[in-house]
Amino acid sequence: MTKANWNYPTAIKFGPGRIAELPEALKSAGITKPLLVTDAGLVNLPVTQKTIQLLKDAGYDVGVFADVKPNPISANVEAGIKVLREGGHDGVIAFGGGSGLDVGKVIAFMAGQTRPMWDFEDIGDWWTRADPKGIFPIIAVPTTAGTGSEVGRAGVITDETTHTKKVIFHPLMMPKVVIADPELTVGMPQFITVGTGMDALAHCLEAYCAPGYHPMADGIAVEGIRLVFENLPKVYANPNDVEARGHMMSAAAMGATAFQKGLGAIHALSHPVGALYDTHHGMTNAVFMPYVLAVNKSAIEARIARLSAYLGLAPTFEAFQHAVTALRHRLGVPHTLADFKVDASKRELIGDMAIVDPTAGGNPIELTKERALEIFDRAMEGRV
Repeated sequence: MTKANWNYPTAIKFGPGRIAELPEALKSAGITKPLLVTDAGLVNLPVTQKTIQLLKDAGYDVGVFADVKPNPISANVEAGIKVLREGGHDGVIAFGGGSGLDVGKVIAFMAGQTRPMWDFEDIGDWWTRADPKGIFPIIAVPTTAGTGSEVGRAGVITDETTHTKKVIFHPLMMPKVVIADPELTVGMPQFITVGTGMDALAHCLEAYCAPGYHPMADGIAVEGIRLVFENLPKVYANPNDVEARGHMMSAAAMGATAFQKGLGAIHALSHPVGALYDTHHGMTNAVFMPYVLAVNKSAIEARIARLSAYLGLAPTFEAFQHAVTALRHRLGVPHTLADFKVDASKRELIGDMAIVDPTAGGNPIELTKERALEIFDRAMEGRV
């Protein structure tokens, strides 16, 4: 029997209204002066301001850092570390979508480190370079249902000098407590709801298709896929459907739990496109999805047929492929990269970047530059 390493998430307080338990979560984590980290587009919205007021009413001297881009860069992290240290904060509330969650986690991780951030990239055992005593506790509060970063032990940050996305990893970056309150996602713009929801689908789908022995991840991924197919259209049609939004939050956390098994070419291509064109990560995944499925068909056909049957579709690869394209069309996802305002001027560079992306190794078939460019060309032209 193959040997494998399996890890599962932290404590999650799930359900409508659970944001009220944030002060209690801070207390359990030993945080007395939190820094709330979120993104620039979210900080002034009612969902954030109400949360800040909740903390003030509970007696917390809460600081706020929101200089975070949608595709966060190292300068965002460095600025946040400065605010945390100068403010005397002893813990972080990572609040928002993937960008706020990732930056918040990395700020907490870097709070007491003396080495540069890139020394802790997720390569080999580089995480052991960190001083665990210098890692501050984290409470995660997602306001979108997509990345699942709230149950992850890493953050994705763009190195602006090379325009590459890098993963900073440490086991102690796992939040102590997650507040998963679907009511917090109700006010999200439709584009963000769709993009983050398709990100959750991409995580579950690529984890399910990744090679390796991890039946628990496979089971979680399959149910996560079902939840997205059933509930993302409901949320798209009715943004106030809190029950459907709750199921989407579950799917997001499930995707991030499952992808410890691996990701693949969807992410390997989405990362360089996002870094070079500053596109929304989840929506970029959605654009690439059917083209990656087509190129990987020889390695995943039987597995996808089982998945299709579980979803109540005909037990064939083609039925699932059609369901993906139909879902994209229903949700207004761009069918091609050209429709997404991405051109082919950086085609060769994207191919070079994709094959060295950390997620490339999880693709069901080897992601050579030739294959990466085939997928890119299909996505430019719309050839499923």
